[in-house]
Amino acid sequence: MKLMLVIGARPQIIKSAPIIHQALKKSEIELQIIHTGQHYDFEMSKIFFGELDLPDPLVNLGVGSGTHAFRTGKMMVGLEKTIEKLKPDLVLVPGDTNSTLAGALAAVKLKVPVAHVEAGARSYDMRMPEEINGRLTDHCSSLLFAPTKNCARNLGSEGIPKHRIRLSGDTMYDALLQHMPIAARSDILKKLDLESDQYAALTLHRPENVDTAKTLRDIMRAMMMKELIIVFPVHPRTRKQMATSKLTKQIEPQIT
Repeated sequence: MKLMLVIGARPQIIKSAPIIHQALKKSEIELQIIHTGQHYDFEMSKIFFGELDLPDPLVNLGVGSGTHAFRTGKMMVGLEKTIEKLKPDLVLVPGDTNSTLAGALAAVKLKVPVAHVEAGARSYDMRMPEEINGRLTDHCSSLLFAPTKNCARNLGSEGIPKHRIRLSGDTMYDALLQHMPIAARSDILKKLDLESDQYAALTLHRPENVDTAKTLRDIMRAMMMKELIIVFPVHPRTRKQMATSKLTKQIEPQIT
C-alpha cells in the first residue's frame, strides 16, 4: 500500500511522528512523506525531523510565504502533480492547516481516498482559518480519525456516516509520551536559572491574539499581573508585532 502523508507545519510534524514510526515498521506500507513548505523556517520545520528521528520528506514543495489563498492554491498545484506521479493508494492529512486542506482537496479531486487525523475538532468560530480547514477536510475524507469521543459526536452531528469514523485517540499525546525521556534530560531549567513549579510557560501566535496591538497588549498585561516568571518562546509573527507595538521593553523584566 502506498500511503502519502502530507505535512507542512510544525504541529503536523509532531503529531505525525508516532504514525510515521509505526508505518515504517510495516513492510506492506510504502510511506511517502510530502512536505508542502508551509513552515519553511529551519526552527519551525527541519529541526523537528532530526529531534523526532524522522526520515526526510520524499518531496518538499517549498511553497513559502504568501496569503492563505496563494499558498493553498500553490500547494494544490504541487500536490496534484506529486499525487499523479507517485500514485498513492491513500492520502493522509493531519491537523487543520492550509497544508491539510490542500492535501485533501488535491487528492479527492483526483479520486484518491483521503484520511484525516484529528477529525471532528471544532471551535465553532468560522473566523479562524483552522476551523474552515478542518471542516472542509472532514467532508472530503473517506476515513476520519477522531481523537476524542466528542470529536466523533461532532462528525456524526454533521451527517458523516459512522462507518467512516474511527475513535483513534490523540497522536500528539502519543508523541508527548514517546519523548518525555528526552524532555527529562533537558538542561533548560538550569540555563534559565529556574526551579520546577516556579514559572509559567507562554505560547502565543494565533492571528486573533497577536495581529491586533490592543489584544496583544491586553494579554501581555494579564500575564505580568501574575507573580511568576514567564518563559516565552516567541513566535516570529508575535515578535514582529511586539516590536511594532513597543511591547518588548515593557515585558523584559518579568518574561524570560
